[in-house]
Amino acid sequence: MHITQLNRECLLHLFSFLDKSSRKNLAKTCHKLLEVFQDPLLWSLLNFHSPVELKKDNFLLGPALKYLSICWYSERVKVCNIEDWMKNSFQKDFCNRHENTVSDFLLDVCNRCPNLLSLTLSGCGHVTDDCILQVLKNCPNLKSLKLENCVRITDHTLEAVTLHGGSLRTLHVDFCRNVTQAGLERVRQKCPSVMLRAERSANMIPDSKPEKKLMLDKASRKLVQL
Repeated sequence: MHITQLNRECLLHLFSFLDKSSRKNLAKTCHKLLEVFQDPLLWSLLNFHSPVELKKDNFLLGPALKYLSICWYSERVKVCNIEDWMKNSFQKDFCNRHENTVSDFLLDVCNRCPNLLSLTLSGCGHVTDDCILQVLKNCPNLKSLKLENCVRITDHTLEAVTLHGGSLRTLHVDFCRNVTQAGLERVRQKCPSVMLRAERSANMIPDSKPEKKLMLDKASRKLVQL
């Protein structure tokens, strides 16, 4: 039996075991498999592991998307999580090349994926509070928001959660160094049903300009002497 003789349900099941690029390559072989590739039921979950993947034409965005994960762990991408004033010219150039990649992609998600239930972002150093605000506004069914090592996320995101995260049940802001203890307490008070986790976030030194960093270092030395 040839693969194209299988019914649509079987083909969807087979496609579900393939990664995005393999699905795209298989879809190029015949019109029937292309139709399966374009079936929204196939795209309820998307995982990305590099900036390049977000630009590939090997996936579909639509109302069927429920679970989205963008997790960057490579050493090169970690450069984006360094304070801007500490980056050298090479690092700044690298960051500028994909500064808006994730934000633009998430805005596209806002416009096309209103049924999103879960969003996980890790190592996405350029994602801003405004971007998360738009997700919360446009994806009212969002139940899980997990942010890890997203250095531009601040208490403004936590405030947006209290205002627009009515369906949210899980919130993680791990290693987000510009989130404060005061912001976390507001979430706990206003959203007691949300399972909040903030590993290391409020205990880390927030981004500072060089002169502020120097003042922090002097204060730390004085405490040690005492």
